[in-house]
Amino acid sequence: MSRIGNKVITLPAGVEITNNDNVVTVKGSKGELTREFSKDIEIRVDGTEVTLHRPNDSKEMKTIHGTTRANLNNMVLGVSEGFKKELEMRGVGYRAQLQGSKLVLSVGKSHQDEVVAPEGITFEVPTPTTINVLGINKEVVGQTAAYIRSLRAPEPYKGKGIRYVGEYVRRKEGKTGK
Repeated sequence: MSRIGNKVITLPAGVEITNNDNVVTVKGSKGELTREFSKDIEIRVDGTEVTLHRPNDSKEMKTIHGTTRANLNNMVLGVSEGFKKELEMRGVGYRAQLQGSKLVLSVGKSHQDEVVAPEGITFEVPTPTTINVLGINKEVVGQTAAYIRSLRAPEPYKGKGIRYVGEYVRRKEGKTGK
């Protein structure tokens, strides 16, 4: 992890960072993110470059160093470009529709599932079987996409369910397979 921590974070145009006692605020064109980091890691902002320094080379410090750098880099990428997770639905009658900021899913249950968008998250439904989860916070985008997938995870026999675009679902043979 220490190799990751030693990399310099280069700020894109339009992104600014303020550091107040390891409470870092990153502002960009897409929004603003704030996060508190460990007091052990020193965060230095020099113009358009951000560097992180650890006090010693213990294993714990190396892991905190790498994790802090990765989280800070994700904040910079989020406020400048944003993050996107794509989900696809496979199954007869499976569809999604948008009602305001709510996502309404019909996934083979006796009722429809409604997913309310958390703060900072937006949904897109380009086709009735495709869902895009957009936002600036990588963790929240991933958690929201994982929750939507958990409403009807792909089953191993026919592969029906909600899956990430490009996800491979290992299939079982079934009773008649040899």
